[in-house]
Amino acid sequence: MASLSLRHAHDGALAYSTTSARAADSLRSISGEVLGVVDRLTHESGEDLDRAADRIHASARVFVLGAGRSGLALRMTAMRLMHLGLAVHVVGDATTPAITGQDVLLVASGSGTTSGIVRAASTAAGVGAGVVAITTDRTSPLGELADAIIVIPAATKQDHAGMVSAQYSGGLFEQSLVLVGDALFDALWKMSGATAEELWPRHANLE
Repeated sequence: MASLSLRHAHDGALAYSTTSARAADSLRSISGEVLGVVDRLTHESGEDLDRAADRIHASARVFVLGAGRSGLALRMTAMRLMHLGLAVHVVGDATTPAITGQDVLLVASGSGTTSGIVRAASTAAGVGAGVVAITTDRTSPLGELADAIIVIPAATKQDHAGMVSAQYSGGLFEQSLVLVGDALFDALWKMSGATAEELWPRHANLE
């Protein structure tokens, strides 16, 4: 794929030059970064992952919250947990009820400082609900509110130095968040003993 950029031709007129950019190279780079995160999580955060899964399993209902792309990633997790038969609510939906001390809030913020996310986690903790947080910073305000935390070793969206990830604006965190959500679902599914055929009837039929 060639990207176009403007340059001045010899006669002073503007002309286009091309710079080569291969999507396959980008895919290889991204997959390498994701595999690096997965390797660190499996070797360094296995107990944290299990604690998060156990906290979700022990709760009456699961409330899910994230902003922007993190929120979209967690909606995927919410769908899978619903397929498993759990009572799941996405915070902000019109039908989402009040959270109680019997419930858990599954929440994600790369920086752990997003005001709306931290405020919701504080409210959940205040009524005695569990808080399962996924972030890059254990010592962040969100991390301090969590009783189960998964720290993803990825750059936040405002880390533009490229020291942790060459991707733009938190991409590595959000990609890893999808995988962590699927891992939590998969562990809970295996714990349940249910078959794929038993989960299938819960898939949406109003589309």
